[in-house]
Amino acid sequence: MTWLEPVTLEGDHVRLEPAGPEHLDAMWAVAQDPEIWRYIPLSVTSRDELAFMVDYLRAVGLAFATVQRSTGAVIGGTAFLAPDAANQRVEIGATWITPAAQRSAANTEAKVLQLTHAFEVLGCARVEFKTDSRNVRSRAALARIGATEEGTLRHHMLLSDGVWRDSVYFSILDSEWPDVDRRLRERLAR
Repeated sequence: MTWLEPVTLEGDHVRLEPAGPEHLDAMWAVAQDPEIWRYIPLSVTSRDELAFMVDYLRAVGLAFATVQRSTGAVIGGTAFLAPDAANQRVEIGATWITPAAQRSAANTEAKVLQLTHAFEVLGCARVEFKTDSRNVRSRAALARIGATEEGTLRHHMLLSDGVWRDSVYFSILDSEWPDVDRRLRERLAR
């Protein structure tokens, strides 16, 4: 995975650090609300399960701990997944944020940092997102930033509770990135 190297991405509100064992205690301390994990395919009901998820994300992409710059506290996580250098694409996913930091600038800025890195450093032609079809907030947020809903993969993933997840795919293309970047930065400025 030489195309997608570990990197720290820093903004005004958050810093995305490559997630590792040193982040697990802080992540677990803010990740115990079951609502955070409602739409995540892996079960996360213990620190060990969180460690498994972070290890899995590190194996298939690049996992980040989302750190609030003003306090230095871990407030969530996100990842680059399915890196495909030959086809110039990557997925942004496995994003979660502690309820105390939801509806703040944290998630918006994390997306700005990841998308900027994907389009302007990695040279991606496409960035993908997928979300559970039942996750209305996530779907609305992706549409609001300018991602295009492409379709639904039915019975795409079997969740830890035995429910089949239908996954809705979204994307942003490199030609759309300048407009998406403008929208995201306008949201951050508010």
